[in-house]
Amino acid sequence: MKTVFKILFVLILAAGNFCAAQDSTRVTQAYKSSVRLKKAVDNNDDKGVADSYVGIASDYYNQGNYAKSEEFLVKARTIYKNINDKKNLESVTRKIAQSQEKQNKITPAISNYSMAAEMSYSEKSRAVNANDVARLSSPNVEQKAEAIQDNIKLNLQAKDKGDLAESYSQMADVNIQQKNIPKAEENLNNAYVLSKKEAPQQALEINQKLTNFYVENRNFDKAIEAKKKVLKEDFVKENSQEKVNQIQELADIYIKKNDPEEAVVLLKNAYGIALEKGHTLEAQKSVKRLDSLYNISGNTNASLALYRDFLGKLPDLVSKDRSLVDNKILEDTEQRISQLEKEKELKDELIRKKNVFNYGLIGALVLLTGLIVFIFRTLKKVQIKNKKIALQSLRREMNPHFIFNSLNSVNHFIATNNELEANQYLTKFSKLMRGVMENSAEDFIPFQQELDLLQNYLALEKTRFADKFDYEINVDESLNKQSLKIPGMLIQPFLENAVWHGLRYRSDKGFLKLDFGKENQRLKITIEDNGIGIEESKKQKTQHQKTREGRGMKNTLERIKLLNDLYQQDIQCKVTDKNGEQGVLVEISYKNA
Repeated sequence: MKTVFKILFVLILAAGNFCAAQDSTRVTQAYKSSVRLKKAVDNNDDKGVADSYVGIASDYYNQGNYAKSEEFLVKARTIYKNINDKKNLESVTRKIAQSQEKQNKITPAISNYSMAAEMSYSEKSRAVNANDVARLSSPNVEQKAEAIQDNIKLNLQAKDKGDLAESYSQMADVNIQQKNIPKAEENLNNAYVLSKKEAPQQALEINQKLTNFYVENRNFDKAIEAKKKVLKEDFVKENSQEKVNQIQELADIYIKKNDPEEAVVLLKNAYGIALEKGHTLEAQKSVKRLDSLYNISGNTNASLALYRDFLGKLPDLVSKDRSLVDNKILEDTEQRISQLEKEKELKDELIRKKNVFNYGLIGALVLLTGLIVFIFRTLKKVQIKNKKIALQSLRREMNPHFIFNSLNSVNHFIATNNELEANQYLTKFSKLMRGVMENSAEDFIPFQQELDLLQNYLALEKTRFADKFDYEINVDESLNKQSLKIPGMLIQPFLENAVWHGLRYRSDKGFLKLDFGKENQRLKITIEDNGIGIEESKKQKTQHQKTREGRGMKNTLERIKLLNDLYQQDIQCKVTDKNGEQGVLVEISYKNA
């Protein structure tokens, strides 16, 4: 039963595990940053844009997102370079180095600290940056300590609490390497005191470093004392989410101290706060840790009761959880910032192009006009050429189904020792193929040649389906068979459809009629059959037949469209079921009669 609750618990929270809960303060900061950036972009204020980027980068840095901080600082530096703002250029270069160092990108950090030192306007700034270069690049621990100590003195004089706290934290790392435990403890405490008012995120990181330091040295009481100390800070008490996280960290210390009873009390407290304040993921963490402790002690009933309680309160918990809403707001804000950046780039590009354009307006207009005319003519020629190539390709395409079945018919005649029929069929087939190939080079052929091809084709189909249909071809005597030209093999697909998809499915012999007539100075072609009709034919086709026929008819309709586009022929085609009787009626009209 407990396993079922666990599975359900995991499924419900799986969708939320990919994102960490966000603090509303972060949402407010992101919104304010986007407003500042929009104002700067609207006013075309490059320095304002760069300053907004620095503000956004600072927000990310304080949240521990050093990669994003570096990204926006690099953008700001590019703008400061363009407007030759040397003072801010030095400042932002140092901040880039600090963000890179936090990501353990030591080589580029050294490079940027070095550049900041070269740009410095004051002796203090130059010395601080140079000391950071020495701290990161020196292999000797004593040299590192000397560089950090020098920065501590400089920051004390300048009363720069943020950099001073960071220097104390760096010195503690060196003290740990030197195994000077009391001094490391002293420097971490100094760093914590300095940062807790000015930079809460930095204070939390230092506190975590201090507690980890105590735990590694198995001084659990001091670790507990340090963690309880941070729980009393206003920036933790006022942030319920952070408070839950810190209580969970404290519980972990008690677990390492082998005091599970106190850990259970703390985790229950964290669980209660998370439920009350609507922190789903923090409640989940507390449940998992409590479950682990209950399993160790063999208290399965308590574990089961915990899961039941959590699942029962989950709907209300999720409804109070702002993390997903905040994430959406942050995502929208970040997209807005990205959009503003693009707008800024677009404005800059438009201004640059406008300035260039103003110098040669008249000449550019003349050149542009000539270029447009040339391009238009070229495109027109290419378009016509492409249409002709497409038309030729469609015209030369022979139905593979027809060829395959024709050869099968020859094979059948040979297999049944009907050599005469096989020879006659093969002669007709080869004659048809030769006619098709000879006429494939031209878009229009003499009417008599097309008529011969169609007669040959129907004779072949009649040989194959002798018991399925008869046919007749009628030609208006007023038509000049030699001078009249029509598109080659345009009618054959409709005849094939009539035979293959209508007449051959009849139980008795059907009839196919092909008429060529004249109507209002237009050639009118009518194909009429008494097959099973369009709708009934669709029901009997296999998927393969549907695909093949769809392609063949599509090609024919494409040919008609291309012929109309290229030669303005106004070829019209209409295919319908016959009214009141079985069969299909195809009507094709062509104006050059």
